[in-house]
Amino acid sequence: MNVLLGLGGSDESVKTLRRTIERTREVGDELTIVVVDKPESKRSQDEMYQQALDSLEEADITDVEVEKLEGDPGSALVNYAEQGDFDQLVIGGGTLSPMGKIQLGPITEFVLLNAPTTVKLVR
Repeated sequence: MNVLLGLGGSDESVKTLRRTIERTREVGDELTIVVVDKPESKRSQDEMYQQALDSLEEADITDVEVEKLEGDPGSALVNYAEQGDFDQLVIGGGTLSPMGKIQLGPITEFVLLNAPTTVKLVR
């Protein structure tokens, strides 16, 4: 499966990176990682980019393209997905409300509604 992983700087992105790398090792997915710029996140775009590279190196996965995307995070991710031949787009996001219902942020919601491919949401 050709998988596109979209990362921001959140804790959810770190968890999503870890889980996606584990799956890639287990089943041999073809993986591409893109890092969007979310200034309000805990980690900068450069920090997430380096974390992705380090995580891939630790997992001994070498044939993965890692890129930084500029512009609006949701639009940049959807545009990148449209340009490739991806089977799945993986993103982290979603929190639980006090009532136990999932709450989506604006970027996650935009990607879910506009992505040209199946979206896997990792919570």
